[in-house]
Amino acid sequence: MSDLPFGFSNRDDDESGKRRDETNGPGGNDPFGFGAAGAGGFDPSQLGQMLTQLGQMLSGMGQGMAPGGQGGPVNYDVAKRLARQQLGTTVAPVTAKTASAVSDAAHLAELWLDGATVLPAGATKTVTWTANDWIEETVPTWKRLCDPVAEQISGMWTAQLPEEAKQFAGPMVGMLGQMGGLAFGSQLGQALGQLAKEVLTSTDIGLPLGPAGTAALLPTAISTFSAGLEQPESEIMVFLAAREAAHQRLFAHVPWLRQQVLGAVEDYARGIKMDFSALEEAAQNIDPMSLSDPAKLEELLAQGTFEPQTTPEQKQALERLETLLALIEGWVDVVVSDAVGERLPGASALSETLRRRRATGGPAEQTFATLVGLELRPRKVREASALWRRLTTDAGMERRDGVWAHPDLLPDSSDLDSPAGFIDSVIGGGTGAFDDPLAQLAETEARERDAAERGETGEDSGTDKS
Repeated sequence: MSDLPFGFSNRDDDESGKRRDETNGPGGNDPFGFGAAGAGGFDPSQLGQMLTQLGQMLSGMGQGMAPGGQGGPVNYDVAKRLARQQLGTTVAPVTAKTASAVSDAAHLAELWLDGATVLPAGATKTVTWTANDWIEETVPTWKRLCDPVAEQISGMWTAQLPEEAKQFAGPMVGMLGQMGGLAFGSQLGQALGQLAKEVLTSTDIGLPLGPAGTAALLPTAISTFSAGLEQPESEIMVFLAAREAAHQRLFAHVPWLRQQVLGAVEDYARGIKMDFSALEEAAQNIDPMSLSDPAKLEELLAQGTFEPQTTPEQKQALERLETLLALIEGWVDVVVSDAVGERLPGASALSETLRRRRATGGPAEQTFATLVGLELRPRKVREASALWRRLTTDAGMERRDGVWAHPDLLPDSSDLDSPAGFIDSVIGGGTGAFDDPLAQLAETEARERDAAERGETGEDSGTDKS
């Protein structure tokens, strides 16, 4: 999972791939080989040949690999199929004994968390997932995260066609879109298949990937994770159940948080700009007829031909997103430590193990880098944990959790670097309107619900008036 998203890579890594074929394709400098026919004209016969080859390629992919019915930029049927193939033909179901152990661990974790945060339990149920279950249950959220990236890349197919080709190539444009959907689905499937073997809970990478109100643990992965550790697997299960339950409390009772996190990832992805000059350069060495081999398109993607351009707006969006994700993880670290620290002797060691797992390219960093194009820096998580710890010590649990009542009250990136001023503002009344955090969180949730209802009523009223 070390590949960057949809073939993004460093330019230095691309040079060897770009030199692999020094023979210019029939199109010269034009993308997809649509070169001059005569004096700067467009050769329709070449487009016809390419359409024929593309049709043969798509028709030969076989049932299940064909992109029929896929209206979006990523073929998620292909993604799920490839992800499951990586898991093998037999994925052992969860036994009743294991499910009971998970349920007991979750119940115990919730009891302990009650004394570590003012936020009540957020999960309405706790379930056990196999790796296949994780794939199926999280794909709806991955669609939100991956579609914006894929849409940006898919647009390059038509954007780089000559004007004559755009007018003439209506059918081909659809085929190219389907090819892109297959290629993106293939990369997504490979990433999800690997991740499904590693994730321990539904919130293991910091995002609310599963259905709202559902806490989920993956006991097979937890057993693998526990192998070689000094702590008993039963204690590790309780520790991970506490982390999952803490995430669920935060996402359930901070009503704006889920949308803000997922929306931030979407906004970041939509801002990706592609380096089309790299596409034009690569096209010089590509015979359009070679695209009859679907592996060629994936090879092109894997070379990093489509280099993302980072804009100042994206840098700011990335910083905000990293800060928000770090604040979530840091808060969970502190709350879980307070809840289980004295009850589980190995809790500190487990926390350190997870930090190292995260810092050395664990599921969170690899998934973001592979699928969305960003990384959650471990340094930010450590700093966020230190801030929440100091805030708990200096201001108390109630004021700490009251900070989540509104996004404007959260610390920003500079506060993570130098938390003293932020902590002083909380102690000095910076959250004075939020002395009762539960009441304020409920009020915020009620306001948002009322606003949504008013919006629906307004639309209905407008319809009546017309």
